[in-house]
Amino acid sequence: MSEHDSNDDTEAEPSNATETESGREEPADESSPTEMTDGGSDDETGSGQTGTSDDAGGEIDGESKQDQLEEVRENQEGEQLTSDHGVKITDTDNSLKAGERGPTIMEDFHFREKMTQFDHESIPERVVHARGTGAHGYYQPYEDPDLGEYDDISELTKASFLQDSDQKTPVFTRFSTVVGSRGSADTVRDVRGFATKFYTEEGNWDLVGNNMPVFFIQDAMEFPDLVHAIKPEPDDAIPQAASAHDTFWDFASLKPEITHMLMWLLSGRALPRSFRMMQGFGVHTFRFVNDDGESVFVKFHWEPKLGTNQLVWDETQKIAGKNPDFNREGLYEVIDEGYELEWEFGVQIVEEDEADRFDFDLLDPTKIIPETEVPVRPIGKMVLNERPDNFFAEVEQVAFHPGNVVPGIDFTNDPLLQGRLFSYQDTQLNRFNGANWDEIPINRPVAERHNNQRAGFMRQEINQGKASYKPNSIGDDYPEEVPEEEGGYEHFAEKIDGQKIRNRSESFEEHFSQARLFWNSMTETEKQNIVEAAHFELGKVDRMEIRKRTVYDLFNNVDHEFATRVAEGIGVEPPEEPGDEMPDHDDEDPSLSMVNRTPDTIETRKVAVLVDDGYDADHLEAIRSTLEDEGARVEIVSKLLGDVEAANGDTVDADESHGTTESVLYDAVYVPGGEGSVDALVEQGTAKHFVAELFKHKKPIAAVGGGTELLEAVELPGIDVANAKEGVVSEQGVVMESDGDDLEAAAEAFVDAIAAHRHWDRDSKEVRA
Repeated sequence: MSEHDSNDDTEAEPSNATETESGREEPADESSPTEMTDGGSDDETGSGQTGTSDDAGGEIDGESKQDQLEEVRENQEGEQLTSDHGVKITDTDNSLKAGERGPTIMEDFHFREKMTQFDHESIPERVVHARGTGAHGYYQPYEDPDLGEYDDISELTKASFLQDSDQKTPVFTRFSTVVGSRGSADTVRDVRGFATKFYTEEGNWDLVGNNMPVFFIQDAMEFPDLVHAIKPEPDDAIPQAASAHDTFWDFASLKPEITHMLMWLLSGRALPRSFRMMQGFGVHTFRFVNDDGESVFVKFHWEPKLGTNQLVWDETQKIAGKNPDFNREGLYEVIDEGYELEWEFGVQIVEEDEADRFDFDLLDPTKIIPETEVPVRPIGKMVLNERPDNFFAEVEQVAFHPGNVVPGIDFTNDPLLQGRLFSYQDTQLNRFNGANWDEIPINRPVAERHNNQRAGFMRQEINQGKASYKPNSIGDDYPEEVPEEEGGYEHFAEKIDGQKIRNRSESFEEHFSQARLFWNSMTETEKQNIVEAAHFELGKVDRMEIRKRTVYDLFNNVDHEFATRVAEGIGVEPPEEPGDEMPDHDDEDPSLSMVNRTPDTIETRKVAVLVDDGYDADHLEAIRSTLEDEGARVEIVSKLLGDVEAANGDTVDADESHGTTESVLYDAVYVPGGEGSVDALVEQGTAKHFVAELFKHKKPIAAVGGGTELLEAVELPGIDVANAKEGVVSEQGVVMESDGDDLEAAAEAFVDAIAAHRHWDRDSKEVRA
């Protein structure tokens, strides 16, 4: 991570505030956010139009959105039951009947209202990104970012919220899977959405991206076909939330432009360990525009402070059954426990007159700008630290649109981006049954809002005045237009000269060079994971011609060895020679390998401690305290819930039992000594399976004292427990100290093993789990 990771500037400013019933602070009366702004008027001419967004008033800070949402929050603790219209209700369990066993009477307004609300409480789910999770937080610029040839970010963009290091801009970020329905599992192989709504002083900016920097297609015209192909097949609606079926791979095998994205999709990037451990990308090339009207190309990056880590395939499938809400729950757990989740916001800057120096087109969304060619410049950080109060009202109803930009940020002619500028607005009209989705509290800007919109389904604002048009004399021609120099949005004056054609630029026609770059940048373990993923995906494809076409027309033009390894696992005759279009370069970019994105931290990692009655209390506390001091979360797992008694009479409460949890829900396991505890664990098949399965998934394991006997009973391949008699031993992420005399060294070694995330050098094929 960069030098900007310091949290010294994150202390909250003191304020005059009172605390509400919900526990949040709201401004004191003397600085009421509802005070009229300068020049405001409530006269009947309509010259001082006010609305729901005006309540922010004044300067925006990190709490401004929460202050606004406080006005629509409702806490029913201690309150009496009423109808939707405020009538107090005496009985909500029994409908009004003609006699105790008679029919329900039509005049029962409470029944009708309650049932009508229930019957209509759903809205159409998103066609894509239906399965999502979100959290509140803030964005804060760095004080002095390294911008290369630029001295100050104002030289790049006039977006004010990116400039002032004392300014905290409220954000809401939604993470999602793309393909599955709202009820699908979190851990499927899929792209993850990473969409952030910035509630800036100049209006809302929606950065609507993914956890992968490229996309499947080049032109938005292809998007309906892509989604139809990757969704469950229309004749039987199978499979759910999966790309491993004929229609997707049929489409993919006929679209060479998809090849680069397939490499990302088959990699560990499609199996993120958690939302807090995945990168985010704006995908498209955008523009920064400064006060002088000068423009540069920009790509946006989110870098997680906790590293970019993955699950493994066997693990994801088991988690989907054990806890389909794994990533959602993980996000909310760590926020509830007080962790502040941080991402670094970075940009890649390219001068417009330098765009031609690349061997690809910057407007092609299937391409990255390699960091070896243009480094990512960190300019600020995002912190997520507050969960929603109401999942439906906030996470389900939040609506993003790439067309929501603020002065200083503009679009390019990327044909996929251009199509999204229509599609996102259009899909919200369907989901919300009208154009007023921007008035829903989670979507409402904190910046003031004044325009001539007055009607439509579910209108929230009550706009005063007679004039709802321009020009007008009745309302003194308000609201007035704003010149660019006073903050009005002005599109970059790009010169356009061309014929109207339905075609694609020749610069979009090369499809395999960056796919090969990705393959070359992987470690051998990562390459094997990609091959095995292809075996599963294409192994689920029934039609041999689709499998063969994918191998010969796509993979063999990426790398001949890769194509051969895939072919051998899916019943396809391996190609004899490399494909005619296979690039001849051996370029690599270290930033593409997830192995190079694992920082030295165990913060938020979840560690299980296996114990039974008779455990050694000193062994438990010494390791647990070290782990917690390093930011890890430790849970006691025993055969049964309740108190577990140590050999010295101390007790510890079991957080989980063998029946309520599994190894796949943890990052590591620790087994303390204690004769009674170890003897019991050795006899418990569930305990041995817990350790074996965790070893199979290449996660860290530690045992001290007699706890090493459990490892010996499990017979972990390549691990010689006898070596632990000579002191602390760490082999392939398995830390052992059989005497229990050097707990400090054992704890340090275990911390190092957890920080490595996975221990890919293990040969775990023979593990019975």
